[in-house]
Amino acid sequence: MDLSPILVFAMALIRPSLLVLATPLFGGTFAPAAPKIGLVLVLGAFMAPVIGVPRTIEPGMFLTVVLRELLIGFGLAMAVRLLQAGAELGGYLTGFQMGLSYAALVDPQSGVRNNILAALYGSIAVMVFLLTNAHHEVLRALATSYEALPIGAGVVDSAIADMVARMFGLMFTLGVRLSAPVVITLLLVEVVLGVMARVAPTLNLMVTAAPVRLLVGWMALALTIRVLPDILIRAFPQALSLGARTAAALR
Repeated sequence: MDLSPILVFAMALIRPSLLVLATPLFGGTFAPAAPKIGLVLVLGAFMAPVIGVPRTIEPGMFLTVVLRELLIGFGLAMAVRLLQAGAELGGYLTGFQMGLSYAALVDPQSGVRNNILAALYGSIAVMVFLLTNAHHEVLRALATSYEALPIGAGVVDSAIADMVARMFGLMFTLGVRLSAPVVITLLLVEVVLGVMARVAPTLNLMVTAAPVRLLVGWMALALTIRVLPDILIRAFPQALSLGARTAAALR
């Protein structure tokens, strides 16, 4: 089937649309629809003149091409989303250890109930992403993806499952690294409380343990929060590389 200019432009919108819809940085689910649509159209308008689009596509392959474009866009979006998800996981683990499991609120970025530290860590990840101009690298990766992976039919590499597993592994590793300073400190507090319970059996730890955890946890967080941006900055190149390799598996 012949691709009219309108259809060519529509094909050029698929990857940016996934990047905008699946990434909280560019809008996510909490932003109004109009700005997101406008951003997708602007990105598509900039990409359309320089991308290579086949003039004809076999009718039976059209759906395959669209699905491939969706998966490539999703792979690029996951590179950004897993950083924020890893930060939220780190905040959740920290808050859980501090006893903030019941202090939950609905995070507008993810649309799920998280403790307050998960929302805080997620917001820090977004701010670090913007302040370091990492979003420029994401847009550059989007532009170069059309050169490396032109629009058209392709094959799925068997390595895609390994790449997806590596992306989730990076997310969990990032979460553990972000939560480690506070969690390790609170584990030492638990050891001290256990020793105190043995030394002074009359001490009511059910009453005193929770305030001690909160106090020490907030102090440890205040002292170590400055290292969070460095951890996120070091993780971004690896996340972007995994996202690009995941998309490349659909060559």
